[in-house]
Amino acid sequence: MNSGLHTFIDIFSADFLIGEENVRLEKIVIPIIQRDYAQGRDDPEVERVRKRFLDSLKNAITEKAITLDFVYGDISTDGIMTPLDGQQRLTTLFLLHWYAAKKENVSAEESAFLNNFSYATRYSARDFCSLLTNEYKPSFEKVLSEELVDQAWFPLGWKNDPTISSMLVMLDSIHSVFKETENIWESLKNGAVSFYFLPIKDMGLTDELYIKMNSRGKPLTQFEHFKAELEHGLREIDDNIAKRIMRKIDIDWTDMLWQYRGEDNVTDDEFLRYFRFVCDIICYKSGGTTQGKSNDEFDLQKEYFSKDSENVIFNITMLESYFDCWCHLDGQRPEEVLSEFISDEHEAGKIIIERHSELSIFHDCLKNYADVISGNGNRSFPLNKIILLFAIVTYLQNKDTVAKKEFSRRLRIINNLIKNSEDEISDSEHRRSGNRMPAILRQVEKLVITGAIDLSIEKTFNTTQLEEEIDKEKWLNVHPMLSERLFKLEDHTLLQGQVGIVGLDNPILFDRFEALFRCDWDLVDRALMSVGFYAQKEKGWRHQIGTRSRRNINAWRRLFHKSNNTGFEKTKQVLSELLLSEQDFTDVILKKVIDKFIEDSQKKCEFTIRYYYVKYECFRPGSYEKYTWEDPVNKPYELAVMQTETKWSENTYQPFLKAIDENRLSRDYLGQCIILDDMYIECENDAYVIKNNDTDEELKRYVIKQNDQGVDVEDRILLFKQFYPSI
Repeated sequence: MNSGLHTFIDIFSADFLIGEENVRLEKIVIPIIQRDYAQGRDDPEVERVRKRFLDSLKNAITEKAITLDFVYGDISTDGIMTPLDGQQRLTTLFLLHWYAAKKENVSAEESAFLNNFSYATRYSARDFCSLLTNEYKPSFEKVLSEELVDQAWFPLGWKNDPTISSMLVMLDSIHSVFKETENIWESLKNGAVSFYFLPIKDMGLTDELYIKMNSRGKPLTQFEHFKAELEHGLREIDDNIAKRIMRKIDIDWTDMLWQYRGEDNVTDDEFLRYFRFVCDIICYKSGGTTQGKSNDEFDLQKEYFSKDSENVIFNITMLESYFDCWCHLDGQRPEEVLSEFISDEHEAGKIIIERHSELSIFHDCLKNYADVISGNGNRSFPLNKIILLFAIVTYLQNKDTVAKKEFSRRLRIINNLIKNSEDEISDSEHRRSGNRMPAILRQVEKLVITGAIDLSIEKTFNTTQLEEEIDKEKWLNVHPMLSERLFKLEDHTLLQGQVGIVGLDNPILFDRFEALFRCDWDLVDRALMSVGFYAQKEKGWRHQIGTRSRRNINAWRRLFHKSNNTGFEKTKQVLSELLLSEQDFTDVILKKVIDKFIEDSQKKCEFTIRYYYVKYECFRPGSYEKYTWEDPVNKPYELAVMQTETKWSENTYQPFLKAIDENRLSRDYLGQCIILDDMYIECENDAYVIKNNDTDEELKRYVIKQNDQGVDVEDRILLFKQFYPSI
């Protein structure tokens, strides 16, 4: 085997050692087994790559020469080269040279070698290449493809040939890019575009070999073009840097990424996704935002790794470090390292990632970064994961000075901050919180390296959580032996790192909280309401109460995470009172709490809204547990139970009426009345009111006796059920 650097012009007169004799290459023929020419396909992705490739070729012609990747092929003893890999590039180079020759009136003798490029895939493609070269002189006044189709020698059926139709599109694209460019031919002849050609004779040419060489994936891979453009940009900065980076891409980084390769058996996509992650980190660290910016790898290369890039040497250093840190893991695989810090359940020294997430956040990044979830526009790899991966990479870059145990603790703090800063984590200037990613990454970097939270860095994570993490650190300095109990509490699915609802003052409550929520949640909800009214008012008009349904876990999370809601301290007080009342919790114990509350209420004839909530199931639908009161202080019995999270719907209902006659509850009036034949019933704070259907005239009022505090002294549901059958 022997290889050399060639241009598309000189390869047609180059000599190659084939066996024991020198053979001059006379002709290039694309074999039947090869796929159709694809670089001119009418497809958005192909169009994007086509434009990039042509821009690279133009840059090579007008600024600095470029070397494309290897072309492999067999050369027969009569000088015919059959490409094994490189058909797409060779065809594009053929069309570019044809265009240059016609546009610049190159002599027929000088451009005669173009006749020696042909297709054996179909006779139509072969004839088109020949007629294009010998019969057609473009006017350059019309669209090339339209003018070609109008030629007398062009059969209409050729438009359906995928190779020819692709060539027509490519010719139009070439003209669009090069129509203002001068001296194209001269630049091509002087080596503006070159490639390495490797003749393969010993392997033998079989259909199986072609299939193997061409089965590695997409008909058009932008990664080849991206590498060429990246190398070109780096060479303009420093040849040694370019050589080092390209060597790492081809060897070190590919070896590291190889275990993550896709079904196409290459690591191109995985590399590009992680490359985008690195570019986004560069953007954030420079104080910018990725919102509204292209995530196209060619645009990113130009912005961050070209001679015109600001801080380009720093960016290159970052790129190397972000890849190299995964290559230097002391013999461990990335998954093995990550498994020391991440789990899907509570384990000492580890943080929890939700069960539906990829435990290897690095693998997740390689497979999903920059992808968008169809339908809602959300990122498959959102900002919270970007922050977490940034923290891990920062540790890997500094693991010589940051001990594993130290990082484990610091990562837990970072994870707590991430989970409790949903409203603060943003990179959009259009959101009220603004672009916080630059400040957040500074905070995370300092935390990983020093272990300190820097409150002087403004607009980072949620302020409440930052303060709680500082308080926990102080508390742990005094109670180091209780650290694992605290961390276990943090990892409870209802708390997710924020323990303020339990507090640090009484550690015996840590285990009791876990025991309480192992019980039936309906019993937990009723027991809490038996102790006190623990609901919180959201900003606006809704109230939040806990849920009996384990499917709607967010109801409890909203209550247990300090926010803009009113009533957090009351919820905490009620929870603490219940937790302090028993050393352990079971369903039996909770039933006793509930039964005693109902019994005491009945003995005292005090039927508060809490009593009805605890006693009657219709007050606890097991949905989002959103409630509305017009006036909860003065009219506590006038309420509605919502069945959606944010608004009233036809499933909303007045619970006192539902308890009496669910079947006749009016969905048209959003469950606020019972409809009978010629009348309807409403529930007011101190009475049931019966009105005429047509006139809304009040027909009868059943007054409910209340004490001086406005509390029912009789169970209004049982009371009205006695009268209801006679209405």
